[in-house]
Amino acid sequence: MNIRQVILLLFVVLPGFGASAVSAYYLLPEWTALENSHQNFQRVAQSPASDERDLLIAQAAENRHRINCFAEGVGVLLGGGIAAIGIHGLCTLPKRGF
Repeated sequence: MNIRQVILLLFVVLPGFGASAVSAYYLLPEWTALENSHQNFQRVAQSPASDERDLLIAQAAENRHRINCFAEGVGVLLGGGIAAIGIHGLCTLPKRGF
């Protein structure tokens, strides 16, 4: 294996996959929390006994989880993009020994 291949693999491809995996690990529980928060918001919105304060609190909780899911999703995509750049670099390295 060429030293350029090792460098690309160790410093671009593996960190890209690692960043994507870490972001996905944190995205999945946050997605579950978003679903629960959305159901709570729907329940509060349909309840005749709830007032505007309860509705705003439920909406803020849902928006908090929505923003966290967005941020973690961007991390997954960014890590995948970094890994793709490294794989592209591995594929376009000049071959030796013609």
